[in-house]
Amino acid sequence: MSTDIPTPRGSLIANRSLDSLTWLRVGGPAEWLFQPADEDDLAEFLAALDPAVPVFAMGVGSNLIVRDGGIRGVVVRLGRAFNGVEVDGDVLTVGAASLDAQVARRAADAGLDLTFLRTIPGSIGGAVRMNAGCYGTYMADHLIEGRVVTREGRKITLSAGDLNFGYRHSDLPEGSVITSVTMRAPKGDPDALHARMAEQLDRRDATQPTKERSAGSTFRNPAGYSSTGQADDTHELKAWALIDQAGLRGHSWGGAQMSQKHPNFLINTGGATAADLEALGELVRRRVLEESGHELQWEVVRIGEPTPEED
Repeated sequence: MSTDIPTPRGSLIANRSLDSLTWLRVGGPAEWLFQPADEDDLAEFLAALDPAVPVFAMGVGSNLIVRDGGIRGVVVRLGRAFNGVEVDGDVLTVGAASLDAQVARRAADAGLDLTFLRTIPGSIGGAVRMNAGCYGTYMADHLIEGRVVTREGRKITLSAGDLNFGYRHSDLPEGSVITSVTMRAPKGDPDALHARMAEQLDRRDATQPTKERSAGSTFRNPAGYSSTGQADDTHELKAWALIDQAGLRGHSWGGAQMSQKHPNFLINTGGATAADLEALGELVRRRVLEESGHELQWEVVRIGEPTPEED
């Protein structure tokens, strides 16, 4: 474990287990878990941190498998100081720790349409990093700019063009941390926007295992569109359908299972390890390739080290 570590004003915890911080409830410890007091605290800490120490920005762990051996270096997790939402006309300034659903509701209250965010699990920082989207709308369609602290501790502003958005991708500099974003949203009737979000939630709950421990859609659609499996029939090729055709709906490995309700959702049925989850995912990728010729790509982010036994 690294011992030459700066002393921040925020919380810094050594060897902090991350399993309780991910939706799948698996994963080993972070060598260091840092929750900065504010943006200045984050910048000063990163500027003083040995450049050889890796940094990983973690949101609410909704789209993440942390391997059982944990994460080396510093995991940065933003807290309450980074979850504000301000509205000015059709522009919202949003802290990166704000939940996507919270932002969608606040926008609707103000008569602004960000309803696509309502059913996306996670925080705004992660939504920008992954160019999250749903119902044919993506963060790239609304982002004006983002405030970022680089791995070197510099505070910079990046435009949507700078981030070079693609499908589930942005060119965010490695080791950097998004602290806030500015977005523009079209206007709408608040009651109609809230009603639309209620319909989206009902549809999601009817088709996805929302009561289970999952990390959302496991694999990207080969066609490159959102893999929620909802009523988007514009593009025929769906990851869930390929998994189903390969006979893997409900397939298990240890405590991990491909959901019976939606086969593109990898769930922890209780007692699964990160190794179980990743092994089942890789089995699914192999079988789908054998059956259909399509190579599924992980949408869930996997990070960290295996345990020595797994290795």
